[in-house]
Amino acid sequence: MTVVLDDRPLPHRLGLVTLATDHTTEVDFAALPPHGIGVYATRIPFANPVTPETLAAMAGDVTRAAALILPDQDLDAVVYSCTSASVVIGDDKVRGAIAAGKPGAAAITPISAGFAALRALGADRITLLTPYDAQTTQPMAECFEAGGFALQAVSCLGLTDDRDMARITHASIVEAARAAVAPGSQALFVACTAVRAAGIIDRIENAVGIPVVSANSATLWAAARACGVAGALAPGQLMRLP
Repeated sequence: MTVVLDDRPLPHRLGLVTLATDHTTEVDFAALPPHGIGVYATRIPFANPVTPETLAAMAGDVTRAAALILPDQDLDAVVYSCTSASVVIGDDKVRGAIAAGKPGAAAITPISAGFAALRALGADRITLLTPYDAQTTQPMAECFEAGGFALQAVSCLGLTDDRDMARITHASIVEAARAAVAPGSQALFVACTAVRAAGIIDRIENAVGIPVVSANSATLWAAARACGVAGALAPGQLMRLP
């Protein structure tokens, strides 16, 4: 018989560069394959605690990690799944490192996707909630302000191990969001790809009364659109945008 091959197993290819310690990103992105997007992940070295120094140490590994995903084959997009490292290393540098490893792929970070998502929602006055300590939260707050967002409030939960951040209960995330949101905020941004917020965005939005964007909901939204897929891939007002 003659074996007939499809051009590729799925119409679109998305690469994920996740931290060695990540428990959450691949689970959140499991929503995409039914939409014709193959999700292909690799890991990048990381050692806790989460500090500006340990985050910056990943800078030299991003290009190599991106290049490891389906070598010599094109990807529609590559997501680097670390919010705080995107800030500490520099968002432009991270996306440049992705492009060096996978030329032609859309380079997506939680910061670039988060900014785009908030703007798509028409939100420029926001509350920022992070699971980090103050030392790691401060550069992120400065990054949002430099991006043109007016921070109505900044809250952090004081954790320094991303494995603990992945264990924050859904109820605790909702309550932290409720406590964090300040009057006048047009949206809440929940930082950190380890935090399990993407699957419960609707619960958080019901609690706080404004749109909510998490690190993973933003990158999922941006990655799907880079692949030409729109629609409600996950809960939340962001996913319902045209």
